[in-house]
Amino acid sequence: MKKTDKNATDQIGYYFRKEKWLLLTVTITGILYNVGMVAGPWFEGQMVQYLCDIIGGKKRPSAMVSLVVCYVLTIFFVQFMRYLKRLYVRKFANNISKNMKMILYRNLLYQKNIEKEDAGTMMTKIIADADACVEGMRKFTTEIFDTGIVMIAYLVMLLSYDWRLTILSMLFPPIAYILAERLKVIVTRNVALSRESSGRLNASTLERITNALTYRIYGQEKNRNAEYELYLADYEKKAIRANLWENVMQPVYQVISMIGTVMIIWFGERNVLGTGWSVWNIAAFSTFFACYRKLAVKSSKAAKLFNAVQKAEVSWKRIKPYLKEIQEEKRVEHTQAATLEVSGLTFAWPGQNPLFANVTFKGNPGQILGITGEVACGKSTFGRIFTGELLYDGKITMGNVSFDGKGEYINEVGYLGHQPELFDGTIEDNICMGKPGDVEEVLRAVCMDQEVELLPEKIYTRIGSGGVRLSGGQQARIALARTLYHKKPLMILDDPFSAVDMETEKQIYENLRLWGKDSVILLISHRLGLFPKFDQVLWLENGKVCVASHDKLIQEEEHYRLLYEEQRRGGKVYAE
Repeated sequence: MKKTDKNATDQIGYYFRKEKWLLLTVTITGILYNVGMVAGPWFEGQMVQYLCDIIGGKKRPSAMVSLVVCYVLTIFFVQFMRYLKRLYVRKFANNISKNMKMILYRNLLYQKNIEKEDAGTMMTKIIADADACVEGMRKFTTEIFDTGIVMIAYLVMLLSYDWRLTILSMLFPPIAYILAERLKVIVTRNVALSRESSGRLNASTLERITNALTYRIYGQEKNRNAEYELYLADYEKKAIRANLWENVMQPVYQVISMIGTVMIIWFGERNVLGTGWSVWNIAAFSTFFACYRKLAVKSSKAAKLFNAVQKAEVSWKRIKPYLKEIQEEKRVEHTQAATLEVSGLTFAWPGQNPLFANVTFKGNPGQILGITGEVACGKSTFGRIFTGELLYDGKITMGNVSFDGKGEYINEVGYLGHQPELFDGTIEDNICMGKPGDVEEVLRAVCMDQEVELLPEKIYTRIGSGGVRLSGGQQARIALARTLYHKKPLMILDDPFSAVDMETEKQIYENLRLWGKDSVILLISHRLGLFPKFDQVLWLENGKVCVASHDKLIQEEEHYRLLYEEQRRGGKVYAE
């Protein structure tokens, strides 16, 4: 049998052990708080007895005042311990959330199957599952003390008053536990179905928004709306069913646990009258009854805790494969400047003529090479060649690293795709992707720092799935900031300025020159305003790639000159 590595990041215990000192603080404050909880029923019982004695003339009212002062001070101490315990439990949960998400962000960058679906949507689903797991771990840690320890304290108190009556009345709470365990399969199944339905609805919502205009033009809007309504109805049904099983059962658990109060009233009365198993006064009866009532309430919450943990288990199983630590040698980052050399680069889709052939050029660190051409000429495909996603003929090297077309050199390349891949996390999360550091510098580089500063939570603002809470230009700049934050010797930027105005484009370009002084940048764009400033231009036309300066292309390539002049007349080219 294979031994489990206790330091493996795909094991729950790893995250608890990592926060052991916080857990120690939680343990001390939790024990003090929950053991101190039994003081409440004891003082309540004593106050009832004092009241009877005062009415009967056995005690003076001043005795009650002294008792109340002690009661208030004791409760203050107990509640202060509760505050500290909850504070450190929250810190514990926040640290686990941060550690888990850092591992997820880092590992997802190296998951090959992330390309099988929209990366932003996939990240949103995984992060939502991580949040559910952390919440389950927080509830478990909280209830270990607020339910487990305090129940033991109440039970010890009850046994000290009358062990026979305690055993008799405690026959009922275990029934609530057994019922909760029996419902485990039903709860887990319904939660899983609800999450699957939620994923389908989210994907359908994003697809509906993205392609709304296309559906309207081709008369398919009603059909797509009808399909969306089906997904929505399915989610509503499954979400209600999942929440029903999780929440409706708590009152049932509590009723079952409280049946024991009937036994306490019946046999406790005999104890007070002196004919039962023990001899009680009014204080003992009140204390025993209050302790059991509080214990019964805690029992119902303990049963609900089982259901909450079961719900978190569903999410844990979904994210566990993404938490397995990637081998260190597979994610070593290379940041040394190097020269890009491309020789005889040829690419063709299967069964088709070459999209471009025999491309040869060189890019030195600090240079920006513009890539452009007419619509559907293969600009984006050309950029994807360098990511290892496509097989090609020819030779590509970056310093002493040879690109082999199989993606093993991915650590040399930073890539910004044509569509920003953003997920439902904070601005900082979307930029850092688990790599510690300050994002302020890259936000300034993409002219986004002032806009972020105006947001309610600044860099901690959640942007929604796909960045729906941001404008198109903001989405593009956040994606560009992420690429710059994870700077590599070679950076492929596919249309990074398509959604920004010309002044912002110019400022970002100037910042990009400074930021990329140790990198080779291949910048793909259909906007030629900045191309006169680039070190080289690659012009794609009819399967041919011409590599030259902007001025030379203006002289030798008619279509390039016509495209440039057309954009200049339209005000899309900077004044020379």
